[in-house]
Amino acid sequence: MLTLGEAKLDVDVRHLLTVADVMTSEGEVRAIGRHGVSGNKHSILARAAFEVTVNHLLKAGIIGEKDELSGVAENIIVGQPVALGTGSVELFYIPEDE
Repeated sequence: MLTLGEAKLDVDVRHLLTVADVMTSEGEVRAIGRHGVSGNKHSILARAAFEVTVNHLLKAGIIGEKDELSGVAENIIVGQPVALGTGSVELFYIPEDE
């Protein structure tokens, strides 16, 4: 946190705790970068959005990998509504006859 303070960045400790949880969720410490958490995502577009875009897309095309578009990042990339929060339910109001 000393580095963050010297850079005059104000980061909430809860953010750091969340990042630490993600990095250690599988029983060992993993990096956030392409060889760790971000590089192991199941979605082609989510991996490509992080780093080395061309490599991820080319490899996926060669092996015929499909993206189910189930996450937030990939749906934003293709311009679809994200099925999260108010977008995750279908709610209809049917007024009662008086």
